Amino acid sequence: MEIPDRVREGRDPTCCAETRNKLIEAAKSSHCKRYLEIGAGEGYTAAAIMEQTGAEIVAIEKDPVRATHARERLSQTGGKWSLLEGDAGEILPLLGGKFQLIFLDGPKAQYRRYLPDCKRLLERGGMLFSDDVLLYGWVRGEPPKKRRMLVEHIREYLRMLEDDPDFVTEYFEYGEGLAVSTKIK
Repeated sequence: MEIPDRVREGRDPTCCAETRNKLIEAAKSSHCKRYLEIGAGEGYTAAAIMEQTGAEIVAIEKDPVRATHARERLSQTGGKWSLLEGDAGEILPLLGGKFQLIFLDGPKAQYRRYLPDCKRLLERGGMLFSDDVLLYGWVRGEPPKKRRMLVEHIREYLRMLEDDPDFVTEYFEYGEGLAVSTKIK
């Protein structure tokens, strides 16, 4: 799937190519049947997962313009999908069933709030991909003054993952940082 220049250049949110490739690889190797994406953007990543694996896609997007583009993109794949438009914090508690793969790429300050539902929805052996967790290196270093609160939220989220005995987490330097947490219990 061709990614438009405006997306590649960062004017519209999408994950970097390395993250997308890692997601596709994980979806294929786990024989992913259900995939949840929080922060679908224009649907490029979800559509790529569906095209490569045939997994059922459940995507959440708050921005109505992006949600419209994501619907159009997903409808072209011919697979089974649903796009839920609204605040993920309100939608996640209503979801049921289990997912083999969850991609968390929504508002970074809300990752902590979403984690309990992601954990509940993720099957044992499933993987939670959390994108942009290093934010320009600020999470490991000193953030600009106006970004300190956001960085503290991300640091707390990462501590929650690391302290949770049900997860084993690895970090990758792709894009703005990727955490891959496997649910072991």
